[in-house]
Amino acid sequence: MKKLLTGILAAGMLAWATGAFSEDAKKADVPGKKKLSIAMVAKSSTNPVFLSARTGAEAAARDLSAKYGIDVKIDWRTPPTEDGQVQAQRIAQAVNEGADAILLSCSDAGKVNGAINDAVGRGVPVMTFDSDAPQSKRFAMYGVDDVKAGEQLMAELAKQIDGKGKVAILAGNQNAPNLKKRCEGVIKEAKKYPGITIVGTFNHVETPQDAAAEVVRVMNAYPDITAWAMVGGWPLFTKTLLADLNPDKVKVAAIDALPAQLPYIEKGIAPILLAQPTYNWGYVSVEKIVDRMCLNKEVPVMNDMQLVPVTKDNLGTWARQLKAWGMDVQEEYLKLEK
Repeated sequence: MKKLLTGILAAGMLAWATGAFSEDAKKADVPGKKKLSIAMVAKSSTNPVFLSARTGAEAAARDLSAKYGIDVKIDWRTPPTEDGQVQAQRIAQAVNEGADAILLSCSDAGKVNGAINDAVGRGVPVMTFDSDAPQSKRFAMYGVDDVKAGEQLMAELAKQIDGKGKVAILAGNQNAPNLKKRCEGVIKEAKKYPGITIVGTFNHVETPQDAAAEVVRVMNAYPDITAWAMVGGWPLFTKTLLADLNPDKVKVAAIDALPAQLPYIEKGIAPILLAQPTYNWGYVSVEKIVDRMCLNKEVPVMNDMQLVPVTKDNLGTWARQLKAWGMDVQEEYLKLEK
């Protein structure tokens, strides 16, 4: 875990700090397109994980433009809230308005498959990140293996509750393919522990307020819940559950570890968060699109991102990584030794 986090920190610092490249690099041979407009359609413009991805994409655009002497632009077309139909409309609009490529995180694969295939049919390649559309003609995907992520989440939570207790799954959008796979992984892993009972899987609108309200509602309905497996970190973006959950009675393990979530680690409500390097959703994906369209390189269909376990033992290191990626992080966490 320490080596993985150190490597991610080094890469992130390099990507963030490198604003200029040598003249030789700028003169690198670019066999493909010299100008590239990438329409970025994430799930929700109000979700901090996607704002982080946007920051990464825009940083990659600047860096790669400087490195190769090309003009890479990010055209942010993410809807304010989750809506697969709106995503499909925005993909079509981007193609009609001259986008060279689409970078997409699918809210509902069934609603965007047609728009993806139409874009590809009109010569505009599509890459997905975070949430895939595997039945579409997208050329590549970058993100975690969602089933394995769910399994890892449940395995870490099981350690916190000594392999016994009643667990609720917080599941987000019921139509999001990545979240459904994570839930499958949680349930699969839970079967390895005879002392663990899954109380239920609970979907909700993917805003911090709606997610926190769902946790409170479920806790009132099932007061004997001892743990939450959150396949996304939505309710931890608010301070609500800092007061509503007692760390002596309820433990949380969640995916994502952005600045607003760090107090939950400090207080012990979430002894472990599994961080997605969400900045890299944007940075690495833009690199892959440039590789394919400007450098004529082969890009693998599946490009895996590894989760980073974040606990009190590496909270300071992770906080500094978030800071290096341009996020506002509380000073108290930046000052932690490790």
